[in-house]
Amino acid sequence: MRRLGGLPTVRAVLPLSPALLCLPAAFVLIYAPKLLTAAAMARQPEGYDNRDPREQHARLPPTGKRAQAAHLNGFEDFAPFAAAVLTATLCGAPTGLTNTLAVGHVVIRVVYPLLYISGIDKMRTAVWTLGWLTTLGLFLAPLAPAALS
Repeated sequence: MRRLGGLPTVRAVLPLSPALLCLPAAFVLIYAPKLLTAAAMARQPEGYDNRDPREQHARLPPTGKRAQAAHLNGFEDFAPFAAAVLTATLCGAPTGLTNTLAVGHVVIRVVYPLLYISGIDKMRTAVWTLGWLTTLGLFLAPLAPAALS
């Protein structure tokens, strides 16, 4: 076990896994829709209003408003997902199950904003539900039998 000043390093206690690598990926995905929001704001007659951006969001065309909503939804999704990944990892859930659910969640979070911004509401809701179920699955994964590894 690698040690740092007499204490085990984090990587010795918690080795990197695909599930843990999904955390920075999910974090970065929060900001992808913001790029579209910023572009929509910059196209407004007054340009990008950095003094009062939230007021400008209200005046954006529908696609810009949906991009902003998808961006905000990313924040709402991230904390429970991160907590679920850490819970599954630290509580010794089957590794294969944990990795599958985490990677599946990230794939869903790539698709979700595309549907949101495109205004495909019913499919978006179905995809959101799948994402919610992956998070729930991660929280419950420590209860799964080790045979699922």
